[in-house]
Amino acid sequence: MIAIGCDHGGIALKAEIIKYLEANKIEYKDFGTYSSESCDYPDIALPVCKSILSSECEKGILICGTGIGISMSANKIKGIRCALCHDYFSAKYTRLHNDSNIIAFGARVIGPGLATELVDVFLNTGFEGGRHAVRVDKMMALENLEL
Repeated sequence: MIAIGCDHGGIALKAEIIKYLEANKIEYKDFGTYSSESCDYPDIALPVCKSILSSECEKGILICGTGIGISMSANKIKGIRCALCHDYFSAKYTRLHNDSNIIAFGARVIGPGLATELVDVFLNTGFEGGRHAVRVDKMMALENLEL
């Protein structure tokens, strides 16, 4: 199960990605928004992240105008590794080396053709582990630091 959500800036791109998921028989849960009425991206990021942390969903897709605000919001949540990606290499290697559990897009930055290719590589690339697992563990340990 894939979690998907967007703010008002990502509504059209989310619809295109949902078409891709449905065409490929990939189960998903849509966490909104469902209209072009203005909304706040942290309010969308939170339920998507919660669904991943609870294991209701395996991975997530988040979309806002630039992808920046929604990815920053997601990364504030302990246990989330959200990568803002606008190219194939980054989408592939965020899974291989960082074990990212959410990919974020900027709907005003990329089009639906590229976005669906990035979703495909993100969903179908595994984590290499090994030396990368050590690095991911160190990255996740940063969440517990008190400065």
